[in-house]
Amino acid sequence: MKLTEHFTLEELTKSETASRKGIENKPDSVAVENLILVSNMILEMVRDHYGIPFSPSSGFRCLELNREIGSHDKSQHVEGKAVDFEVPGVDNKEVALWIKKNCVFDQLILEFYKEENPSSGWIHCSYDVDKDPQRMKSNIFDGKTWRELV
Repeated sequence: MKLTEHFTLEELTKSETASRKGIENKPDSVAVENLILVSNMILEMVRDHYGIPFSPSSGFRCLELNREIGSHDKSQHVEGKAVDFEVPGVDNKEVALWIKKNCVFDQLILEFYKEENPSSGWIHCSYDVDKDPQRMKSNIFDGKTWRELV
């Protein structure tokens, strides 16, 4: 099922862990609507700006899968409101800073990024239609400490 011009439900629900463990990672209709929103508000904008095809490494995760990978039950991935991704050949920090300046989001985290390695880590970004855009938060998490993304 195509969610947007460049992103499908299949790629936003794929999971090697789910496949290995026999977990059915299937979103309900509300989560699918959330995936459409996050795809339009974040993924499509990044794809259009950079012109480089990419596929998210994580989108929707059912609660069982989310627990299996050690994430929190309240993760926005469980609701289909969050995606993790990288744009091949582009510094993850550059992409995160572009999102911060040009997109409406709920949360933007540059996870496990190291300044000396531009391709390190990944971008976690969420969109929640029910939250005030003025509450947008952007951070870098290097595995130990949090700091503001600037």
